[in-house]
Amino acid sequence: MSKKIAILHTSFVFVSVEPIINDLIAELIPDAEVLHFVDSDVLATVVRENGISDHSEARMVHLAQAAEEAGADIIFSACSSLGPALDAAARKVHTPVVKIDEAMAIRAAAEGNRIGVLATVPTTLGPTSDLIRTKAGEIGRDLAIETRLCDGAFSVLMSGDRGRHDDMVIEQAVDLAKQVDMIVLAQASMNRLAPVLEEKTKIPVLSSPRLGVDFLARRVAELSP
Repeated sequence: MSKKIAILHTSFVFVSVEPIINDLIAELIPDAEVLHFVDSDVLATVVRENGISDHSEARMVHLAQAAEEAGADIIFSACSSLGPALDAAARKVHTPVVKIDEAMAIRAAAEGNRIGVLATVPTTLGPTSDLIRTKAGEIGRDLAIETRLCDGAFSVLMSGDRGRHDDMVIEQAVDLAKQVDMIVLAQASMNRLAPVLEEKTKIPVLSSPRLGVDFLARRVAELSP
């Protein structure tokens, strides 16, 4: 029996700009029924307010509750910036909640020593870094984390200029690689650049979509028939 997966979005990037999540679910969980729940303004609000307010957290809780009321078997959060709000949402619903960057953080914590977290949205740097530190603490590892923002790149991507976005990310990644031994891409929207960045930086580059959807597939397989 197919399972119903609810994807929570905080912008239209994975709905109309980058179809990577839909493509990966079609590949790895081909019999799943996928529902999309979008609050297209909440990420912009978090960026504008430079953090997650109680109101923004409540919006993510409501999104998760709507997914649960729609009969979702599992909820998949496509946004790294709102990670802490998803923790709050997970406590308010009975449906399992999976974060897109959880598996990436687990791998980074296990394999990296000096990790560079590269983001195109400033509010993702903290949550991604904190998640990696949490996963490292769970296995008794102490890591050094360097954060780097590609300021303005996400807005450029949303305007439709992929080429300029890519050039901005590549420039920052090459410079960041001088200080670290692994790069973690905090935005799933940078996923398609991972192979290029590995070639140019000569160090491992982790991106969340495939790792995240593979982790989601394992969680779906564990659900009761």
